[in-house]
Amino acid sequence: MLNGLEIVDGGTLAIDSLLINLAIGAVLAYIIVFHFVKFGAALSNREDLARVFPLLLLTTVLIISIVKSSLALSLGLVGALSIVRFRTPIKEPEELTYLFITIGAGLGLGASQTKATVVATLAILGFVSIFRWKDRKKQNKNLFLSVDWINENEETSKKSLNLLNATLEKHATASDLRRFDTRDNHVEATYLLELSESGKLEDLIAELNSELPSAGVTFLDQNKLPAV
Repeated sequence: MLNGLEIVDGGTLAIDSLLINLAIGAVLAYIIVFHFVKFGAALSNREDLARVFPLLLLTTVLIISIVKSSLALSLGLVGALSIVRFRTPIKEPEELTYLFITIGAGLGLGASQTKATVVATLAILGFVSIFRWKDRKKQNKNLFLSVDWINENEETSKKSLNLLNATLEKHATASDLRRFDTRDNHVEATYLLELSESGKLEDLIAELNSELPSAGVTFLDQNKLPAV
C-alpha cells in the first residue's frame, strides 16, 4: 500500500492524511457555502460567489500540504504565485470576510491542524449565525428604493421630486438620496430607506402608487423582504 508521495527534496506527503483533510475540507466548504447563502447580507448574487468556496478551500489544502513537506517547493511557490493575479470583483466587505474564512480553513487543514480548524470554523460561523438571527428579529428594515418617471418639464420634475421626498419622510424613519439620474426626459432617483416595521412598506407602496401613478417603483431589500 502506498502511504506517501515522495517530494523533490526527500520530504514525504502522507496520502491518507491528505485525503482525510480534503474530505473534511469538502464538508467545511459546503457548510460555509450554506451559511453564506443563508445568512449573508450581500446584495450581489451570493450563489455565484459561493461556488468558488469549495475549489478555493480544497486548493489551499493541497498547496499547504505540499509546501509544508518541502522547503524547496515552498521557496518555488513564492515565485510561482507572484505571477498570479486574481481579478474577482469584491463588491462588499462581507464577501471578502467569507473568502478569508475559506482560505483560513484551507490553511489549517493543509497544516494538519484538523481539530482546531474544524472547531474554530464552526465556532465562527455559529457566532455569526447568532448575531444575524438577532438582527433579523429587529423591526428596523433597510432597503433601497428606486423611482423613475418621465420628465415633461422642469417644473413637473421638481414637483414630483418634492412629492416623493414628502412621501418618504412620512413613512420612513430615515431616507438618504444615493443617486439621481437625468437622461433626456427620463428621471431616476435611488434612496436608502430605513423603515420601523414591515407594515410601513405596504403603506409606502400604496401612497407612491397613488401620488405618482405613472412612476416606476422598485425595492431592493437585502433582508429578503418582498421586492416590488
